[in-house]
Amino acid sequence: MTTKANFPAAAGSVVVPYGHVVGNEKWRGSEIAQRLQGKIKLIFEDGLGLVDFHLSNKICILYISEADLVAGDDFKRRLVRFRNANSLGGIVIVERTQISDQYFIAVQKLVVLELGMVLLPVANQAEASQLITQLVREQSKDHNSNPFLRKQCSQLLEPSVFRTVQQIPGVGKTKALLLLQQFGSIHRLCNASVEELESKPDQDNKSVQVSLL
Repeated sequence: MTTKANFPAAAGSVVVPYGHVVGNEKWRGSEIAQRLQGKIKLIFEDGLGLVDFHLSNKICILYISEADLVAGDDFKRRLVRFRNANSLGGIVIVERTQISDQYFIAVQKLVVLELGMVLLPVANQAEASQLITQLVREQSKDHNSNPFLRKQCSQLLEPSVFRTVQQIPGVGKTKALLLLQQFGSIHRLCNASVEELESKPDQDNKSVQVSLL
């Protein structure tokens, strides 16, 4: 479902209705928008500036495409400008493909270490739409009482989300499973601190080290 609505355009003042996503007008007609329709309620708004999608009043997504990575450093300036101007929780989704893979380590260093933001790699816009849908649905749940969050992560998450976690350097299928079991959802994992990600107990109470470098 795609509708128009009047929302404050300035970053940080966008009001996101419960269970909705507010998307930048530039994404209208894109593959992401087409795949989100019917799964969540997507509202397009002009004037979102640096932000591509607002998932809530406090969390937003900045999308870095394969073309952005290949084109040069404009996307880096965009990320720095966002970080300097906002107190919003920013999730950076990056298209990691065969072409853009050579740039990924440098992007990861900038996003995670220098800017302190969350980075999630995806293969394409289809996978990004699945990830956004999962994030929105989990934000709409009661984390304290919903038994859905207590299930094994193999049943909890869509395959695309599980694959995304595995793309974190040093994280294979086993560590991805342990992390998702520990945090309960991709939303909680996105909001975990570096310290929490670097050391989490596995099933034998041993430390699971996750390299973000």
